[in-house]
Amino acid sequence: MSEKRRDNKGRILRIGESQRKDGRYAYKYNDANGKTRFLYAWKLVSTDKTPDGKRESASLREKEKAVNRDIEDGINTAGGKITVTQLYENHIAVKRNLKLRTRRVHEYTLSILRDDPLGAASIDRVKQSDAKQFAVRMSERGLAYSSIKLLKRNLSSAFAAAVEDDRIRKNPFNFDLSTVMTDTGTSKSALTCEQEKALLSFAKNDVTYKKYYDDLVILLGTGLRISELCGLTSADVDFDKAVINVDHQLIADNKVGYYIETPKTKHGVRQVPMSGGVYGSFLRVFEQTRDTDTRVGEYTHFLFLTDKGKPRVGKNYDSMLDKLTSKYNKMHVEKLPHITPHMLRHTFCTRMAESGMNPKALQYIMGHSSITMTMNYYTHITYDSAKAEMERINA
Repeated sequence: MSEKRRDNKGRILRIGESQRKDGRYAYKYNDANGKTRFLYAWKLVSTDKTPDGKRESASLREKEKAVNRDIEDGINTAGGKITVTQLYENHIAVKRNLKLRTRRVHEYTLSILRDDPLGAASIDRVKQSDAKQFAVRMSERGLAYSSIKLLKRNLSSAFAAAVEDDRIRKNPFNFDLSTVMTDTGTSKSALTCEQEKALLSFAKNDVTYKKYYDDLVILLGTGLRISELCGLTSADVDFDKAVINVDHQLIADNKVGYYIETPKTKHGVRQVPMSGGVYGSFLRVFEQTRDTDTRVGEYTHFLFLTDKGKPRVGKNYDSMLDKLTSKYNKMHVEKLPHITPHMLRHTFCTRMAESGMNPKALQYIMGHSSITMTMNYYTHITYDSAKAEMERINA
């Protein structure tokens, strides 16, 4: 019988284990594809002391246990050796028909990974603590909470795919970002009824901003996304049925210029009813733009145009609202808050919720993909409205 191999401490080594002249231990095994691979460690068992000057790591037998468990469970240990950047590149390479803005988000995520230590890390070595430290580094770089949340969601999706492919066992980005940092961003808010009336009244009577009055009435009376409003053409407004047909949006990109996209999700394709006020505003808009013929792709006769006859886009309304509120606040004691086009959408949704509209109907009108979004993110019921509802029910 051959003598069993021992290490320099006299301990019997298992099959596949060996110790090199420099004292480092090795374990030889075959992966799920039958390819020979090695594990290395300066300690045989966890109770051994790591030699001075050597990096602390798991013992050889701890590593053996982990890799053998992976092999038994079908985890492709070799597949886990790609870097995080490579994983993300592979993840987005199989995605097709992405919207331009979505592609830009993926490109941004890749640029972040290529500039951060996480991007060069092997995916099988990334722990949840590494993912959390990545989030902290992004915060230290000055990224907003919402941007970090987006990066986390993208990376979580890529790692989830790696888990599905049996490359790794766990998704290190499967954690709640709020446990790592506090969201210091401005929460979504709506205009009060008084602020909404003040905004419309000022726009209607101001010599500079009266040309935007009908735009504001429509935004506050429909809850349209600003890109959906900008994309409206004469063919999208049905006066006979008093509805707005929403099935596309207009976006301007610094590189490609104007372009048309489908709505954010399939739920964005919808028909939005017009109130009397909105109906009247559309009649005036039609009267002002009936002789224009601006074209973007297959779409023509856009309704909301700049003074130069080009379609208005989101940045036009951002700038207009900033200047309008600044002028208003210089003339009034009661100030208006910072207003964005999205706040007008949010205000519409809040008003409808306060009036008691059925949540599913409101979800449809808003074009939300889930009722949770409608209930949790766009409705801020105040004490006064809750009190009024209680009084109505108990009357």
